[in-house]
Amino acid sequence: MKIYTRQGDQGKTRMIQSDPIPKSDLRVELLGTLDELNSVLGLADSHGLESDLAKSITQIQIELFDWGAAAAGASSARSVRPDSADVARLETEIDAWTEQLAPLTNFILPGGHPTAATLHHARTICRRCERVCSLVLESAHESVELDLLPTYLNRLGDWLFVAARFQNQVTGTTETTWQSRQDSQGN
Repeated sequence: MKIYTRQGDQGKTRMIQSDPIPKSDLRVELLGTLDELNSVLGLADSHGLESDLAKSITQIQIELFDWGAAAAGASSARSVRPDSADVARLETEIDAWTEQLAPLTNFILPGGHPTAATLHHARTICRRCERVCSLVLESAHESVELDLLPTYLNRLGDWLFVAARFQNQVTGTTETTWQSRQDSQGN
């Protein structure tokens, strides 16, 4: 199979069982953002994750591919759509890791250990993906079954924030709290 098809040379692409659509279509943007998020999760994993996080990242990457297939119009026979059990799993992991973390008393700056910083980066992409998903759903593409995706992405963004904090703790990396410039200048 050839990698290049030349079909996109004119600014159009095909989704599963679709006529060519412009690459500017919101569904294409959603697919690209899901792919970007998935890639940054792979980058986080390549930096070395705590073992429970690594297992979860792989599961999340699979689920993101499933969501991409759903957004592209795959029939249910070709993909398994994530469901409320996946959201519940994310919540369970968030709760378990939160119990092990120091309570938040201030905002923290994204960063710390390189893996945690990458998870913070993934969180920002996840939030953008959530915004694009909302636009897709508002545009009412009838062939797209994504009703649970906003909930999944919202929880995943929370999960990534807690995962970054947990990774910093596991690696002994201190989080930097945000202090406004006004406060730091004593005004």
